[in-house]
Amino acid sequence: MTTPLIPTTKTSSAETTTPGALGKSPQTHWLATAAEVDMSAPPPAPRPVRIAAAPQNVVIDLRRTAIVVIDLQNDFCTEGGWVDHIGGDYTADRSPIAPLQALLPVLRAAEVPVIWVNWGNRPDLANMPPNQIHLYKNSGTGVGLGDPLPNGRGKVLEKDSWAAAVVDELAPLPGDISVDKHRISGFWDTPLDSILRNLGIRSILFAGCNTDQCVLHTLTDANFLGYGCVMLEDCCATSSPAFCAEATVWNVKKCFGFVTDSTRVLQALAQPG
Repeated sequence: MTTPLIPTTKTSSAETTTPGALGKSPQTHWLATAAEVDMSAPPPAPRPVRIAAAPQNVVIDLRRTAIVVIDLQNDFCTEGGWVDHIGGDYTADRSPIAPLQALLPVLRAAEVPVIWVNWGNRPDLANMPPNQIHLYKNSGTGVGLGDPLPNGRGKVLEKDSWAAAVVDELAPLPGDISVDKHRISGFWDTPLDSILRNLGIRSILFAGCNTDQCVLHTLTDANFLGYGCVMLEDCCATSSPAFCAEATVWNVKKCFGFVTDSTRVLQALAQPG
């Protein structure tokens, strides 16, 4: 495979490069002086990248694209986490780690925002109604949301615990953005949509676990909100039966967006632009 091209020019945020700029993103900033506020400041020119995908190839604008990585957390992906404790195959959820280790540095170099969307529940579960608790503790007994893991490594998917942390192999870097969620969809009752809009994002690359659950429902909500959605199939995983992932990929291509993989994205980024 062609070595990905690492861009040598960068567009920093408006607030750090332009005197009087207001706002985090050059896509949406205002320019202020003592006498005037200019709301018409033009965004930077697009950086189009053509990616081989299904059901059609897609052209995305790197300056208006983010990658959203969902739930690659210890509770799902690590020995001693919750899925491991309840007898699930946590190893199945680890397959996105290697492709993301290759892809994320290249996306960061291209100044594509990396957004981690993870379960991060309140310690008191005050915003978790019984139907959500039942989902993960349907007999009323056992270890469910907010319950302590028997190995002393924290409470299941509790914010700031080891259980809810991103796996060590993909630890977020300074400059990445983290969003706590407390439902299967990363958009429900979170700031994800307002963050994306404030950054001027129009297209989203999706990765994470589980393909058929939190990835799918975050992606479908993004589709309903008007974002262009691209699933990175090799950067998604599930411990569900194989037909669940197959149906998810089929439905994304049919109804909700496009499907490609990290290799094709890296090949696209390696093309001179």
